[in-house]
Amino acid sequence: MKHLSILLLFGVLFTGQQLFSQTYYPPRGQWETRSPQSQGLNAIKLAEAVQFAEDNEYSGSKDSKIASLQGFRREPYHDVLGPMRDRGGPAGVIIKGGYIVAQWGDVDRVDMTHSVTKSYLSTVAGLAIDKGLIRSVHDKTGDYVWDGTFDGQHNSKVTWEMLLNQSSAWSGELFGLKDWADRPPREGGIDDWRFKKPVEPGTVMEYNDVRVNVLAYSLLQVWRKPLPMVLKEHVMDPIGASTTWRWYGYDHAWVNIDGIKMQSVTGGGHSGGGVFISAMDHARFGLLFLNNGKWNDEQIISQDWVEAVQVSSEPNPSYGYMWWLNRGRRKWRGVEDESIYFGAGFGGNFVVVDKTNDMVIVTRWLEPNKIGEMVKRVQESL
Repeated sequence: MKHLSILLLFGVLFTGQQLFSQTYYPPRGQWETRSPQSQGLNAIKLAEAVQFAEDNEYSGSKDSKIASLQGFRREPYHDVLGPMRDRGGPAGVIIKGGYIVAQWGDVDRVDMTHSVTKSYLSTVAGLAIDKGLIRSVHDKTGDYVWDGTFDGQHNSKVTWEMLLNQSSAWSGELFGLKDWADRPPREGGIDDWRFKKPVEPGTVMEYNDVRVNVLAYSLLQVWRKPLPMVLKEHVMDPIGASTTWRWYGYDHAWVNIDGIKMQSVTGGGHSGGGVFISAMDHARFGLLFLNNGKWNDEQIISQDWVEAVQVSSEPNPSYGYMWWLNRGRRKWRGVEDESIYFGAGFGGNFVVVDKTNDMVIVTRWLEPNKIGEMVKRVQESL
């Protein structure tokens, strides 16, 4: 009888360990909350990290148009060309083992997310690779988009990979926006920027929304359907995201594909557009990447692509395929784990994937230079 009791106890413990180790995927419209202690976290330390996020709200205007016009006032000809929405207050959610262990603010509010959009755009590119619509990231983009966008000795060298790691140096104009006018150098003026010879494609990372939008335009040519539809069908619906998120382009960015007018979306929001989304839908997206592209028993996006986005690009070790990496010059002080990667957007929007600790951290409207300290404080609760 004593031996039987021991066996039964061992069986219960073993079963409990199995259940505890299973990945939890929240059903649509639901998300289970667990106490920090149940997930091995110090509740007091975690609460302090949340308080830090609430106390360090982004200092820019809540009027998105004002924030954008002020934040990018150095750009010649900068204007609001697409939808914008006034932002909410600080909000966020921390996921551990798939479960919510902390949240703050209005996590269901749909807000602009600015350049976190780039990580969603990268995912649409990964899906095109997975499905064979693009053979390789090393292919010349002009082999797929032959309407003149990549004509010329310079632009013909551009590959999909260069567009993804923002080293393409693509030169030209898209929807009336000139590449040289987007985030110009700190020195010089319009004539210096306009007549400057572009660098060799693939050699220098230049954060540039016009070139990111060239990637979105090129993917539209490959998919031949609106990219928001691609994302919805292949990613957001399968992971149980809400129906509230949207992805916009500029008001005039319409092109003819197969006789149908389609909007070419933007990869950011500093001139309007981009992904408008809630913190909870961001968390689902982050959880998908935390679990190597898998959701329940379905491989939504290949593990190969999830791993590819985390590889440091040669021009910038801190940047992969439109995800920032916690290494190189952008490494967060006090956060030693270089496997952490994250989507980042204007105004302090972040989706942080912490593989080592099985965590996703989503923050909205955190003062951007505080994200490293925020993550450090979360890790101190482990």
